[in-house]
Amino acid sequence: MNTAAPASRLLAYGCLALSMSLVGGYVALSKPLVAAFPVLLLAWLRFGIAALAMPHWLRRAPGEPPMSARTRGLVFLESFLGNFLFSICMLFGVSLTSAVSAGVIMASIPAAVAVASWLFLRERITVRIGLAIGCAAIGIGLLALAPAHAPAAGNNGAASPSMPWLGNLLVFCAVLCETAYAVIGKSLTGRLGPKRISSLINLWGFVLSMPFGIWFALQFDFTAVRLGTWALLVAYALAASIWTVWLWMTGLRHVPAAQAGVFAVMLPVSAALVGVLVLGESLSAAQLLAFALALVGVVLATWPTRRS
Repeated sequence: MNTAAPASRLLAYGCLALSMSLVGGYVALSKPLVAAFPVLLLAWLRFGIAALAMPHWLRRAPGEPPMSARTRGLVFLESFLGNFLFSICMLFGVSLTSAVSAGVIMASIPAAVAVASWLFLRERITVRIGLAIGCAAIGIGLLALAPAHAPAAGNNGAASPSMPWLGNLLVFCAVLCETAYAVIGKSLTGRLGPKRISSLINLWGFVLSMPFGIWFALQFDFTAVRLGTWALLVAYALAASIWTVWLWMTGLRHVPAAQAGVFAVMLPVSAALVGVLVLGESLSAAQLLAFALALVGVVLATWPTRRS
């Protein structure tokens, strides 16, 4: 019996789960950053810091074919939708709503990815994947019935949400961007290596955000930013542009997009935990039940099937 395939599948599951957990963590931790930097400047700094950390990833791997025009177009769309627009919508969104509420809305990613992979990649949605998506949907409903209570301004540098409805709408737009990111990424993993994909889409993100970043940088007082905020910015940039992208693309090479999308439930779980443990937000019993359902969905999606 060949154990290499199950082992690679388990490793892929671990990469996908860790990637989404890191995304949820930096979604929550970006609240203090958007309080310190203008959103468009923050996005530009994120891409720039990451670009300095991985120029060697831009090189083509031995045996990798040259990029076709279609592949270049997919790389641009992957960066524009899943990197640039996702960052803008997410950063503006979490500045207007709570970290837990952002996690609630992002729990809809598994269902959105499953539908998109069925429409565009012609992937079959199995009964267990459908049940996993259902668990995520029920969890969203529970969370929607139990809205989070954000802390008052000044608690750990996080201000209370001022326009939660707009913040929630922007976070939902980020969900659509993340869906495109998962589906396009599945197409790219058959053409490019994970490291090269990560570096290319980050470079496009840097170029796209440059005009806005320079404009805000010329008017921004960088000396007013505390050392701890700079450290958080560096960690955010490395996590958002390098670690999460590489982990996600590595996992996608071995897992269908619809199944990989189920791991997006780790995003709201980690976002809510960071919101509670770091930012001082509250978590209700209904939210705990919703997160338990999310984890059940992950188990359903990843439990090994019997093979003859």
